[in-house]
Amino acid sequence: QVQLVESGGGLVQAGGSLRLSCAASGRTFSNYGMGWFRQAPGKERDFVAAINWSGINTYYGDSVKGRFTISRDNPKNTVYLQMDSLKLEDTAVYYCAARADYYASTDLVGYKYWGQGTQVTVSS
Repeated sequence: QVQLVESGGGLVQAGGSLRLSCAASGRTFSNYGMGWFRQAPGKERDFVAAINWSGINTYYGDSVKGRFTISRDNPKNTVYLQMDSLKLEDTAVYYCAARADYYASTDLVGYKYWGQGTQVTVSS
């Protein structure tokens, strides 16, 4: 079993930055790929970013490419999402997720463990 706890969400003005963190516990963190997803009210949960076990391979959703950066610190059992140049449409609950294998993936179905989510609100 893996427990994931997100932090770092909040209220920010458009154009600003936030850094989300996701602390993992319960299994060897470096054994699995990690991802960030988000869900706005009334919408489906969408892929944001993913990173493989080593941090070498990363993937981003089209809407966040060039603005968001995913990274991980395996000794600290933590994955991060640096969000810059935030837009109103980035407002959502952001979820951290862990796969059961080493790989990064854009597919929500492949993620086995999920955090409780953290709210990000971008204001004008």
